[in-house]
Amino acid sequence: MFIRHNRLQYNAKPDRPDPVYAKQLQEVLGGQWGEISVMMTYLFQGWNCRAPAKYKDMIMDIGTEEIGHVEMLATMIARLLEASPVEAQEDAARDSVIGAVLGGANVEDAIVAGINPQHVIVTGSGAAPTDSVGYPWTSRYTVASGNLLADFRFNVTAESQGRLQVSRLYQMTSDSGVRDMLSFLLARDTMHQNQWLAAIRELEEDGLETTPCPSSFPQERELQDVSYKFMNFSEGTESRSGRWAQGPAPDGRGTIEYVETPAAMGDDGELGMIDPRLQGTPKMRS
Repeated sequence: MFIRHNRLQYNAKPDRPDPVYAKQLQEVLGGQWGEISVMMTYLFQGWNCRAPAKYKDMIMDIGTEEIGHVEMLATMIARLLEASPVEAQEDAARDSVIGAVLGGANVEDAIVAGINPQHVIVTGSGAAPTDSVGYPWTSRYTVASGNLLADFRFNVTAESQGRLQVSRLYQMTSDSGVRDMLSFLLARDTMHQNQWLAAIRELEEDGLETTPCPSSFPQERELQDVSYKFMNFSEGTESRSGRWAQGPAPDGRGTIEYVETPAAMGDDGELGMIDPRLQGTPKMRS
């Protein structure tokens, strides 16, 4: 079960309302690499986990933490959309943009100014499970395959992309309260990247999974002639100088060979002739 405390994990209070920035902040709440995505990804990875208990417990720790991050961002967005203090509210309402958010009249001006119209029309000055341009969050952003090595590698990507977006949003505001919250999220993303990298290493050291992933598929059944060949498919040849194009393979099972001009190995792809009158017609069962 989950137990909610009546305090946020960290501060989520801006210095002042900013409905335009609230729209931008929606990206790291409901976007592809936002907190809802990692929350749902980690929770389903944990709920589906059949590995030793330490892995499931670790996944559930971070998944549960991410619920709190979703709440922090939703709270921050709602506060960015709040009415300003009473003594300043009348002045703010004179501006047609802020007036629209506070329940006023001119929604068109708000949209032109860069405010999320759904913050005005749909959510009543609250956050939504959408990205910064209004696309709804979708479970297709999540990955929970049952193979922990494949999942943990995706998790490193998710935390890297998420931290990248938060760092950009940090530079897009001078609000010290917003930056304070983002600095916390940046620090947690730092830890989470390190956490998943350590988990990948431990999975391999424990012998639970190795590269190539999935290790359960017999390599002798793949076309091994091309398993360790780097193929240069562009006019340039600078790629040959990289570690990926020569030397022992990282999985320790082969030696990488650079192929400067790969030859076509298949046929011409020509299709057989079909009577056009039958094309697309289901075959009759006898």
